[in-house]
Amino acid sequence: MVEFSFKYAQKAPESALKVIVCSSLAFDFCSPEEQKSLKSAAKQNDFKAELFQVLNLYDGQNRLIAIGCGTKTDDVKIQTLGAKLYQIIAQNQTADIFISGKEAASTAENLAFGIELASYRFDKYFTTKKEKDYPKLEKVTIFSCNENIKKIRYDNLKAVASAVRYARDLCNEPANYLTPDVFAEDIKRLEYLGLKVVILNEDEIKAEGMNMLLSVSQGSHNHPKVAVIRWEGNPDNKTAPELGLVGKGVTFDSGGISLKPSSGMGDMKGDMTGAAVVVATMKAAALCHIKQNITAIVGLVENMPSGHASRPGDIVKSMSGQTVEIINTDAEGRLVLGDCLWYLQQKYNSKVIIDVATLTGSTMRTFGFEYAGLFCNTDKMADNLYKKGLESGEKLWRLPLTEEYDKLINSDIADMKNCGPANGGGITAACFLQRFIKPRNAWAHLDIAGVDRDDKGHPLTPKGATAWGVRLLSKFIGCY
Repeated sequence: MVEFSFKYAQKAPESALKVIVCSSLAFDFCSPEEQKSLKSAAKQNDFKAELFQVLNLYDGQNRLIAIGCGTKTDDVKIQTLGAKLYQIIAQNQTADIFISGKEAASTAENLAFGIELASYRFDKYFTTKKEKDYPKLEKVTIFSCNENIKKIRYDNLKAVASAVRYARDLCNEPANYLTPDVFAEDIKRLEYLGLKVVILNEDEIKAEGMNMLLSVSQGSHNHPKVAVIRWEGNPDNKTAPELGLVGKGVTFDSGGISLKPSSGMGDMKGDMTGAAVVVATMKAAALCHIKQNITAIVGLVENMPSGHASRPGDIVKSMSGQTVEIINTDAEGRLVLGDCLWYLQQKYNSKVIIDVATLTGSTMRTFGFEYAGLFCNTDKMADNLYKKGLESGEKLWRLPLTEEYDKLINSDIADMKNCGPANGGGITAACFLQRFIKPRNAWAHLDIAGVDRDDKGHPLTPKGATAWGVRLLSKFIGCY
């Protein structure tokens, strides 16, 4: 991670790389000579300090950059500005950034956050990459002549950035390394932060009656695990309803007997993104010392075809007691989530519940990379999540949960089947999950298929795993 420091200064000290973040052409920080050069270059290049406009000056020794932040902006745009700035300064070991304006502290924090998100790389498995190919940026100092820079509390944003990077690392790992067992061990390691972690092995999962989850894992030689993670930020409060988080952790999804086509199957190492997002959010909660109690549960399984695998047509009894006819073994995530949702409600005081999963191609085809699907049983919770999505830059769009869709998963020989018709697949998957939510509990399902990976690369999400949802959920629980 890049090291940041924030300092108050009336004038910009001399440095080899100086970046002026500005909303006007005043350039107050600069020396008279620099101001003259910048204003002349601004006139020649039609630079008006609008958002994302860049002006580059280089005298053969020192580099001076002006980058516009505009006059009407928000946190996400400033974070994106930081990410774009990172692309310019990444090959410098250090950089000095100078900002002015009434919102100097907020601008400084969000610039740093954007630089941190953009600077992520997953280079673990390269063996021939040369040192010159790696970004060099190690330290950034952000100056302001506005005294509110002294009030900066970057620790929480730094914690969220660390959590995002952690989730991205997990999602980028290949499935031959990140098995359910390895994932569980990594989660257990987080106890050093003050989290309480319990790992259920296969025998304990059987004893709990989580047969839907077990039906997914039974074709693989890698045994399933269920991780329960608890943060007690308000340990004296034993009665208040608590937040519960649930994540889908299918470390590789071949589709099982309903085998997926080979094209794109390699991306199915990321079918555990929901679990990674939930675990990383718990890491952020601990680092930020959130003053509430949160319990998370992630089901860690591998879905493989073999002589032991579940077959289409099999019927299993869920932990809730409801029976499920397995129509398609590639509709496995909802089986994992259904048992985990029930376990969470049975064992803990979770009355507000959010599950996160790369659940359906239907939702991915609906929204592409721009939005995740939101399904929710209360308007108040849905509105809050939608708002936090806009504030975090991880946007949600709500889809319906109605009786017309729910009846499409009724089975002729069991209580329900694990998938409905091809059309409306994201909605019927959410309807399936809703059948495992107890009455009067507030619940939201986030289908992040499509936003979990970025194949092109955007400013805040370098190519590869995005860890979509960590910023949203961190915002929801009050980390920033």
